Amino acid sequence: MRVNVGSKNKVKVDAVKEAILDYDFLAKAEVNSIDVESEVSEQPKSLDETIQGAMTRARRSFRDCDYSIGIEAGLMKVPHTKTDYMNTTICAIYDGKEYHLGMAAPFEYPREVMRLVIEEGLDINEAFYKAGLTENPRVGAAEGAIGVLTKGRVPRKEYTKQAIAMALIHLENSMLF
Repeated sequence: MRVNVGSKNKVKVDAVKEAILDYDFLAKAEVNSIDVESEVSEQPKSLDETIQGAMTRARRSFRDCDYSIGIEAGLMKVPHTKTDYMNTTICAIYDGKEYHLGMAAPFEYPREVMRLVIEEGLDINEAFYKAGLTENPRVGAAEGAIGVLTKGRVPRKEYTKQAIAMALIHLENSMLF
């Protein structure tokens, strides 16, 4: 069995490798990373755009494999929040015919980060760095913004595994869907 991941981001690829170990039908799969474009903005600003990015990554990486996985983090408008937005990560698993979607729990970024994203057009890496919340200009390839905000309690890899597990519900329970 072969699984392709539509990203070269080590955090995303390692999250897939670790997450599938809990599933008998995937545990022995060979996991390959393929650099593909999401065809959405560097910083998706809607749930639809984030889902489209994950689906595009999955579709574009479906080559000589049984399943391909696209993972995309992005913003979505959420009423009654402090900044009007929350971040989530979407996992799209593609089997060559259908997409199977999962979502990690949404969380809110600090006001200054959202100002930098919305008003200055920065992505989350840039905004966290400019706001002085990290010394790593590529925090998304490390502990992630979620890791910074939770003070290491929820690193990005673990957070990403949540979205993968939610998408795998469809494959593990295919008779229900």
